[in-house]
Amino acid sequence: MNVYTGDKIRNVAIMGHGGSGKTTLTEAFALLSGVTTRMGKTTDGNTISDYDKEEQKRQFSIGTSVIPIEWEGNKINFLDTPGDFDFVGEVEEAAGAAAGAVIVVSGKAGVEVGAEKAWEICEKNKLPRIIYVSNMDDPNANYMQIVEDLTAKYGNKIAPFMLPIKEGDRITGYAGLISEAGHKFEANGKLSDMAIPDDVKADLESRRDTLMETVAETSEDFMERYFAGETFTPDEVREAVKQNINDDSIVPVLFGSTLTCQGVTVLLGDVINYFASPNTRKISGTNMKTNETFEANYDTSKEKSAYVWKTIVDPFIGKYSLIKVCSGVLKSDDTLFNYDKNAEERISKLYILRGNKPIEVSELQAGDIGAIPKLTSTATGDTLSTKACPIKYEPTEVSKPYTCMRYNAKNKADIDKISGALQKMMQEDQTIKNVNDAENRQTLIYGMGDKHLEIIQSKLLNVYKCDIELMEPKVAYRETIRKNSDVESKYKKQSGGHGQYGHVKMKFEPLGTMDKAYEFEQIVVGGAVPKNYFPAVEKGLADSVQKGPLAAYPVVGIKAILYDGSYHPVDSSEQAFKMATIQAFKKGIMDASPVLLEPIASLKVTVPDDFTGDVMGDLNKRRGRVLGMNPTTPGKTCIEAEIPMTGLYGYCTILRSMTGGRGNYEYEFVRYEQAPQDVQEKEVAARASKLTDDAED
Repeated sequence: MNVYTGDKIRNVAIMGHGGSGKTTLTEAFALLSGVTTRMGKTTDGNTISDYDKEEQKRQFSIGTSVIPIEWEGNKINFLDTPGDFDFVGEVEEAAGAAAGAVIVVSGKAGVEVGAEKAWEICEKNKLPRIIYVSNMDDPNANYMQIVEDLTAKYGNKIAPFMLPIKEGDRITGYAGLISEAGHKFEANGKLSDMAIPDDVKADLESRRDTLMETVAETSEDFMERYFAGETFTPDEVREAVKQNINDDSIVPVLFGSTLTCQGVTVLLGDVINYFASPNTRKISGTNMKTNETFEANYDTSKEKSAYVWKTIVDPFIGKYSLIKVCSGVLKSDDTLFNYDKNAEERISKLYILRGNKPIEVSELQAGDIGAIPKLTSTATGDTLSTKACPIKYEPTEVSKPYTCMRYNAKNKADIDKISGALQKMMQEDQTIKNVNDAENRQTLIYGMGDKHLEIIQSKLLNVYKCDIELMEPKVAYRETIRKNSDVESKYKKQSGGHGQYGHVKMKFEPLGTMDKAYEFEQIVVGGAVPKNYFPAVEKGLADSVQKGPLAAYPVVGIKAILYDGSYHPVDSSEQAFKMATIQAFKKGIMDASPVLLEPIASLKVTVPDDFTGDVMGDLNKRRGRVLGMNPTTPGKTCIEAEIPMTGLYGYCTILRSMTGGRGNYEYEFVRYEQAPQDVQEKEVAARASKLTDDAED
């Protein structure tokens, strides 16, 4: 592939609901640009984008693929993103690397939640966008209804640039809003001229008048000419529309039939004509040596710098760091500095990735997207620059995973292998988190949803040959006491020679805080227990609080007072006093009205207003306490609540089901509080074996 300068490059993310036709659209781009000679199909597992075995097996995208094409002397780096909500992190990474987005909407299914989420991500990243309505060859597709639905959601910024021309029920061409001309769809995406029917002309004129009002607002000169009754030339309209699209005051809507490539060349032309090239855009980082702002602005004359927006770690093709060159010109044999890791990285080769196919290039100009193989220290979110001018760009913010499962290795010999495999997968996917919960003796894996975790499990088995079992996480309950107790414990053993003798009298009372397990105090007088045995008593306490006598959970918030006891000058030992303390602890806790504490989370659920009643009703069923409701973006409300951690298991799936996928949630642990009696009784019964058996659940 040729080397392209910034003015000839476009970086475009393809977004939308799962199944709307994003990958098929990418295949059409590849076919029309000569990359391929026939279109692949997701059902056949032979598309350029979906090269991963899991993607081919499940027939949907899991990761973002880069598909660069050449079109009319330009290079377009298309980033084909997943539509499933569990892989939103991939979409967010792509949005951070792109300068524009094509949101694909199915002409048959209409505006689905995936398109709404894509819109929100574009808003967050200030990405100009074009909406492409696919599947218009389907007899049930309704383009004008989709335009109306989009306008109802997003207002008058929605501008259909194409109006369908039909013969009977079949779309044969379109009327262009800017060109005011009719175009007939021919084979292989080509177009020919055709007359615009009268019924389409009236709608065209009305919508064009609205567009001209928007165009007139781009400058005072245009406004004066508009009120004077002058008409704008097509080139003037296009230039003004480009400005409107890039400042997000207009979102064009196009349509086509992707399988027959109808309308795809129009979309490619508009991507080139209306999305800004990198050399006209701004991007800045921080010069870490001077702490000053570094205005990179995709300028080839400035110091080299690149942002790593994604990492691919594949057992078959190796590790690639996908970069966006922010300034300068990167060349093979360059040595770059990773400020984040304080490490130098030598670039042996530079590549353009097309799916999983690397294409070697001699250099990458500012504004381009490429890949560097085998970087040892560099990870997603890092910046590569020069040591003389170390630059740092803010990493793209990706969603935090809240769905978790406990996992065990089916083969204990695979434990280290699983850990290494998960480390590689976390390099690729920032929404995977592996947590070793030593306190509860469990390992947890976090993802964006149940499907995400299932695919992680499948990939571990099929790619890394590690088999894991997923289970419900253990809840980190605690035990404490509500009353005071006074106990005596004597540990006495005689078995020939020296015996064992330890005798303690202790009081146990609530500490008043759950921030620490215990507080030890001794008020022994007269040497009833020698001072040298006090540490052994405290050691007994420290061991005992690890596993309480009620349900074998850690004990918190107790005060233990050693006030009396006795010793034997020969048989007493540290071990004997430790054992006496352990016995005293068990009896003392059980005599002091022990209770089970459950972890409570602070929960925020953001949903469309229509669903607030259903969500609050469900939270009540889960023993949640709604604390308040706050409006966020127009039409959405954030419900704030406190809920037991047990109520959050499986919540992702339930919330999506209730809200059609439109709800989001986040939570964090806030405190422990006493569990209801029924919960305590059930848990104590379930944990009875743990009081005598240390085996895992």
